[in-house]
Amino acid sequence: MAYNHYILTCGGTACESNKGNEIYSRLIAEAEKLGVKDQVQIVKTGCFGFCERGPIVKVLPEESFYVDVKPDDAAEIIAEQILKGREVPRLLYKQDETKKKTTAVEDIEFYQKQFRVVLRNCGVINPESIDEYIAREGYQGLEKVLFEWTPEQIIGEMKISGLRGRGGAGFPTWLKWDLARKAQGDIKYVICNADEGDPGAYMDRSTIEGDPHSVIEGMITAGKAIGAHQGYVYIRAEYPLAIDRLRIALDQARDYGLLGKNILASGFDFDIEIRLGAGAFVCGEETALIKSVEGNRGMPVPKPPFPANKGLWQRPTIINNVETLANVPVITAKGGAWLAKIGTEKSKGTKVFALTGKVKNSGLVEVPMGTTLREIIFEIGGGIKDKKKFKGVQTGGPSGGILTEAVLDTPIDYESLTAMGSMMGSGGMIVMDEDDCVVDVARFYMDFCVDESCGKCSPCRIGTTQILNILEKIARGSGEEADLLKLHDIGNAMTKASLCMLGGSAANPTLSTLKNFREEYLEHIRDRKCRAGKCKHLVRYEILADKCIGCGLCARRCPAGCITGEKRQPHIIEQSKCVKCGECFKNCKFGAISKN
Repeated sequence: MAYNHYILTCGGTACESNKGNEIYSRLIAEAEKLGVKDQVQIVKTGCFGFCERGPIVKVLPEESFYVDVKPDDAAEIIAEQILKGREVPRLLYKQDETKKKTTAVEDIEFYQKQFRVVLRNCGVINPESIDEYIAREGYQGLEKVLFEWTPEQIIGEMKISGLRGRGGAGFPTWLKWDLARKAQGDIKYVICNADEGDPGAYMDRSTIEGDPHSVIEGMITAGKAIGAHQGYVYIRAEYPLAIDRLRIALDQARDYGLLGKNILASGFDFDIEIRLGAGAFVCGEETALIKSVEGNRGMPVPKPPFPANKGLWQRPTIINNVETLANVPVITAKGGAWLAKIGTEKSKGTKVFALTGKVKNSGLVEVPMGTTLREIIFEIGGGIKDKKKFKGVQTGGPSGGILTEAVLDTPIDYESLTAMGSMMGSGGMIVMDEDDCVVDVARFYMDFCVDESCGKCSPCRIGTTQILNILEKIARGSGEEADLLKLHDIGNAMTKASLCMLGGSAANPTLSTLKNFREEYLEHIRDRKCRAGKCKHLVRYEILADKCIGCGLCARRCPAGCITGEKRQPHIIEQSKCVKCGECFKNCKFGAISKN
């Protein structure tokens, strides 16, 4: 059936949690009510990426881009645009700088410097429709893989592409596959690592939610390349939407003869099963992940032997994360040379980042390798919220360092981030402003690592706890300058001696802030002061007598009952009872409370 209009509604987790499902249902109901259901097809897609302004609705062919949509807006969209052919101006995205309404996606600064390869279908197709994936060149490359290319040719194209693992280590994908192909054994396995556990990261989850078939196609290709006939997707159980869509996609692929015995009569067998993880961060490490898939406790084991030689059930196994595998269908369809033209000399292709924190335009961002941090934060991201000053940016999640403004113009690739004291990681990017305290941030990530450490090796088990204790000591105002040397020494010991990368990189936030923000640590120690006001023990709230009019609002909002005073007379704070919650400071309308 030919339609006059197509309405794409965001069906990612963030938008669905913000009544996205209701918007979708209301649009269908309104189309039926006004008798235009035969004129418009309403599709639920994956994430559009522009999470800051979701839920998003896009109307084609006009390219109308509606943001912050609410269920009650559905009636107006159908009545105005579908029935009368007029856009709804109040819902169109507005550029902050020009105050000019725009409709075309390419006119929106958030998308202008992006280049979508992994996210090519997210926000474009219905992720629960294999036909829509095929219509967008899906499974096109698989035809060559199954009927034209040898395993050596497949790996050769991967080598030409220069694709490196997007899970964090940046190991050449072709080399990992080649090692597994050459490994002895009739039984081999392919595992997709979808156990995305970094705080603030949701790249892989969104890719599966928006384009699950790209991952399936990538896994089939990997299986043919190494001679494996069974694949597993390891995904944490707390991602129900991604799991549901992946299951639907797997069933569809089997129905179409793309999974199972004798795929498309090619003589090649390959199938995929889902394995649910319980949310252990350490299971992002490949050997711990393997143990979990086997039904054991997820704990790393020493390497070598590497999984490519002895992995799942002691069989040759390759493990690639979602983003790596989603690149594969593009490489097989367009050729490795196509991807190799994108990026830098040593880091080819694009990288997906989850841009979050104190930035105006948070969301999923895919840019060519070599794009600078400044371009991502200040052009795509729109700069810092509320006109605050930029302080730092962390890449790589709990394993990454915190970088300063001095390196914002450095092109992003694996080597440059490592040289600056951070890492690519899976793609988390958290922006911080002047209101963030580096001691508090380092303490947060170390607390996370203490909880997530499996405890198998002493450098990680003991080292994370010791660093956390010292950071808490500094945050309480009882730190000593000698503690900074201890942090440095313990962190370096963990880096060199830990069994896996959880312990090996857990100290990065602390070590990078010691290097880049040393004066702030010294301020906590020498002056007993936290300039951002995040370390409560170092904060003191006082009422300014010359500004206090005695309205009593602060006293009424104080949960500790520590503010006293007569009506219309200056009040006082009893410091011994103050819990440093800041309610008095936030609620005073006269600026009569100081925060030191």
